[in-house]
Amino acid sequence: MTAPVTLFTGQWADLPLAQLAPLAREMGYDGLELACWGDHFNVRDALRDPGYIQRIKDLLASHGLRCYAISNHLVGQAVCDPIDERHKAILPEHVWGDGDPEGVRQRAAQEIMDTARAAQKLGVSVVNGFTGSSIWHSIYAFPPTSQAFWDAGFKDFSRRWLSILEVFDQCGVNFALEVHPTEIAFDIASSTRALEALGHHPRFGFNYDASHLAYQHVDYIEFIRQFADRIFHVHLKDVWWGHGNGHVGVFGGHTSFGDSRRYWDFRSLGRGDLKFEDIIVALKDVRYAGPLSVEWEDSRMDRVHGGTESAAFVRKLNFPTSQVAFDRAFDRTVQNGEAEAPPVLPREEV
Repeated sequence: MTAPVTLFTGQWADLPLAQLAPLAREMGYDGLELACWGDHFNVRDALRDPGYIQRIKDLLASHGLRCYAISNHLVGQAVCDPIDERHKAILPEHVWGDGDPEGVRQRAAQEIMDTARAAQKLGVSVVNGFTGSSIWHSIYAFPPTSQAFWDAGFKDFSRRWLSILEVFDQCGVNFALEVHPTEIAFDIASSTRALEALGHHPRFGFNYDASHLAYQHVDYIEFIRQFADRIFHVHLKDVWWGHGNGHVGVFGGHTSFGDSRRYWDFRSLGRGDLKFEDIIVALKDVRYAGPLSVEWEDSRMDRVHGGTESAAFVRKLNFPTSQVAFDRAFDRTVQNGEAEAPPVLPREEV
């Protein structure tokens, strides 16, 4: 068996789920990672409408699809962030409320708790998302920034998220942070610090997306090996870097995606600089057993074209895991039938 290939619906939320589901199947996907925006998955409806979950399942099943995870990045971002007008544009009205920053953060935390409850009802074990960060604005250490200042940010993160994670634990659901600039964890060092801040809570792990690590020059293969038991979900998205004209650096120069001056930009799978063969091998080595979810982003390309080629690209890489030790057959006793055939290896299917 090979891992199911799924499509993250976040960048397709302008399409009703009833329209996206058959399109996803046509593009070659086995299932969906449903975003909690647009009409793809509504947390409040999942908890208050007895028939809502079954209607979602029936819709997906009618197109040969399953839901393998849900994602609530937009609300999660507001749990720890300083709040400004950008958040109003992405948050549900009931979370934004009157816009009072601490009220927004508390309502966002409650919505993430409810997302765990909704995931339990849906029968999925992973919620992907963001955490936000009260200290991201200090990423460049001027004015001079002390470790005490950053420690306070991780303490704020811990205070807000430990209570959320207790609800996840009660529901039997994992939260997978997409390690990403603007989050409390954006590279290996900060991911380690985030885990430490939470006391290595068993329900907190990562939605691995190499694209957010690579252009920062973080070793994205080492990340897999460093956090082998904390990778709860995987996004596949390509990125290239070093292709601009020297006017813009890693911080983006306040340019938009698709600007030819950019040092880095997201690309359709197989058209960037990521070494996906290395990624897949490393995931198999650490026995990752979840789906491979395409998060398609490429400002220059038609998304149906890109989504279709990305599904095919993942399938080409997604080889089944070996169940035998190939060199066992070199043993003369095996060749002569005096010993057992090459044994099945004790590793989970990826």
